[in-house]
Amino acid sequence: MGWYNTHVLPRLVTCACGTRPILRQRQKVVPKAHGTVLEIGLGAGHNLPHYTASAVDRIIAVDPCETSWALAQERVRDTGLNVDFHASSAESLPLEDASIDSVLLTFALCTIPNPGQALAEAHRVLKPGGQLLFCEHGLAPDPAVAKWQARINPLWRRAFGGCNLNRDIPALLRASGFSLDDVEQMYLPGTPRFAGFNTWGIAGRR
Repeated sequence: MGWYNTHVLPRLVTCACGTRPILRQRQKVVPKAHGTVLEIGLGAGHNLPHYTASAVDRIIAVDPCETSWALAQERVRDTGLNVDFHASSAESLPLEDASIDSVLLTFALCTIPNPGQALAEAHRVLKPGGQLLFCEHGLAPDPAVAKWQARINPLWRRAFGGCNLNRDIPALLRASGFSLDDVEQMYLPGTPRFAGFNTWGIAGRR
């Protein structure tokens, strides 16, 4: 699994995260980021073209996969954004308290081993009045779909680098000290329902 996780999985995830429905979702939250931005789970940099460059001072990007950072280089060059990459865990951010204006989480919370700890870290580094912008897939509200998510999740998690289908995104955010200021949800078109229930919006520090 080491070779698969290092060389195959990042490219597989890059393709999956670049589909049209997912790109449309990114466009709903990424342009709202401003100031000093922490992007958790940069991946191959799919969010970079959607930033409002004039509103962003710099982006601190955190991702444990250095292969993904290599895949992001073309987008970094094309956008001209100031991106400072850290190959580190979201559960232990190399940042000072209250140092970030915007935290961005898109299609990353599903794979973080300890999402509660990662969100607690995001809460710690966010300035008072700062915002967490998020767009994540997770637990479906329909019992029949949720049942299939539970069945498929063990195999899905092994095949897709720890990605979980059925994390309750709003519950995780609230449990980590965030207030949900603006939240929307829907099944993404053209995506299997068991993998396509999407929650996005803005969360603030309580």
